[in-house]
Amino acid sequence: MKKLMNLFAAVAMMALSSCGTQFGLGTQGTTTSTTANTDANTAVGNILQSVLGLNKMTQSNLIGTWTYNQPGCAFSSQQLLAQAGGEVVATQIKSQLKPTFQKAGINSGNTQVTFKQDGTFSAKIAGKAWSGNYTFDEATSKIQMTGLLLNINCYAKKNADGIGILFEASKLLSLLQTMSTLSGNSSTQGIGDLSKTYDGLRIGFDMK
Repeated sequence: MKKLMNLFAAVAMMALSSCGTQFGLGTQGTTTSTTANTDANTAVGNILQSVLGLNKMTQSNLIGTWTYNQPGCAFSSQQLLAQAGGEVVATQIKSQLKPTFQKAGINSGNTQVTFKQDGTFSAKIAGKAWSGNYTFDEATSKIQMTGLLLNINCYAKKNADGIGILFEASKLLSLLQTMSTLSGNSSTQGIGDLSKTYDGLRIGFDMK
């Protein structure tokens, strides 16, 4: 947490320094300070949504029915996010995943998951039903999902407008291949390529 606060402080100082150099002091500087604070807050928000576990999920946050909105991704640590190139790369990864998910038949009308308080879940992935039991570890944000079709681990991430359900690339491949009978289909190739390119990457679904 101390490292995170230092990172946030550094982001804020960089934004303030940049704006101060451009606009100087005085009345204009007051406007600049407000802009800098907004930029710093935006940067902090981006970091929170690009790294697993920084914006803590609780069991109660998870409960509900969540519908697919867009591809999601996050890195398992701030260090790995920085090594990959930051939040811009995270945005690019989502863009790369979008056509892959479309080819796999994933959309808001056929992909959703419901987590219940009693520890059961029901889901549809590309229209294929899956249900079973789950456990959620708040310390690691890990969800263990156990059903008749397959058992799989994933991670929950809190977003500004919902949650992310994210997987190691190999686990997501297994899920898509099982649920959509896509084994050997080139539509999943992009997922494997991303896992080789970015260490510590978790990919999956941003849901509302």
